[in-house]
Formats: sequence, structure tokens, C-alpha cells
Amino acid sequence: MGAPLDGPARSDALDAFLRTWLGEWPPDAASAVTVVGTDARTSPGWDGAVHDVVGVASLSGAIVSVPPAVAAAVREVARSWQDLPRVLPAAVGRPDAAAYLGHFRWCATPTGLPDVGAWVPVNDPRLPDWLRPFGGEALVVLDGDHYAAGVGLKRHNEFGIEIAIGTDPAYRGRGLAARLCAQAARHIIAEGAVPIYLHDPANIASARTADAAGFPHLGWQVLGMAPEPGP
Repeated sequence: MGAPLDGPARSDALDAFLRTWLGEWPPDAASAVTVVGTDARTSPGWDGAVHDVVGVASLSGAIVSVPPAVAAAVREVARSWQDLPRVLPAAVGRPDAAAYLGHFRWCATPTGLPDVGAWVPVNDPRLPDWLRPFGGEALVVLDGDHYAAGVGLKRHNEFGIEIAIGTDPAYRGRGLAARLCAQAARHIIAEGAVPIYLHDPANIASARTADAAGFPHLGWQVLGMAPEPGP
């Protein structure tokens, strides 16, 4: 990747991430929802699964990205962003699937929380199973040989990397998640990418972690659906 991003370059990288991830960005201001058919929604994602529905809504518009074969059907029902979780599963041919809305955050300047973790291969036997699908290395805090907290990186594309965090219940309330999040964000920025943080609006603890690490909530949302089942 390129040099660390700063100022307008970081905004350009966010736009590049969204264009690559969704197939188009920014949204069409004349439409409540811009529907994009792209082969990106038929190809394996960061975890090897096919994520056939992805969307992002900013304060100026929204884009939902779907496979080209169902784009016309989705345009027929995409009347409003808030209604998409209800109408999308049937429109893409998976009526039993569940779509959801979450908060979409990114980081321009991580807070100056001190580093707390070390990078460890995800196949290290001390790490929990949830970190293994991320591949590469995870940023973790170990208490002796016991896992306390950790971050996995979802490498969606070269421009944007999503942070996922998990803390052992016995170690919660110590600020480990926020420190790991800020440390991971600095690492991602040093790689020349934009750190992304997505979470359920009802997850107050996750929201506090994001705020503390320098990921403000600016009113943006993400839309997703469970990955398409494999053969």
C-alpha cells in the first residue's frame, strides 16, 4: 500500500474504498436509493464467503450493491433506505434471509490511547476460534497464555480495512477494546488505508469503544445480509 494518509487524501481513500466495495460512489442525489449491480457481489469477500447485499447511506444519499442479475428486481422495490431490510431478501431471491442496518464509522485521527496489544498469527493456539477466519495476524492482549482481548482485520479491499473486536468477559471494563481499536486504526492508516468500524446501533458498549478510539458517529449507516450459503 501507499504512504500514510492525511487530510484530503484520507477522504479520497474513503471514496475509493466505497467505490471499490459497492461498485459506485457517491450516490445519485436524485434517487432515494441508488441500486448498483456489480460482480463484486458474486465474488468471495474478506472471509471467502459471498456477501451478495451491501449498502451504505451517507447524509447525502444511499447506495445498495447487489449482483447484476437481481439489480432490476431490487430497483423495483428500493423505495426508501429504511424499508430495504424488509424488501431486499425476496428481491435478491433469498426470502428467508435477514437484512439489517448498522452504524458505519471511519477514523480520520485515532485517539492517543497507548498501545496495548501485540500482533500474533491467528492460528496461535492461545487465540479464540472467532479470530481464525480473518487470516494473517490478529492484534491481541494476552494475560500470560490466556486471551484477554483482540482485533481481527477484515481486508475488504486495499483502500479500507474493517476492525472487529472481541473481549473476554473477565477482562471487560478495563478499556482494552478502545486501546486496541485505536492501535489497529493507526496500523491501518500507516498501511495507507482507511480504518472502518461497523456496529449494531443497540450495542452501546461497541459505540463507546468507537467513540473512545476516534471513530465518531456521523449519521452514516451500513446495510448487510447474512452471507450467501455455500454449495
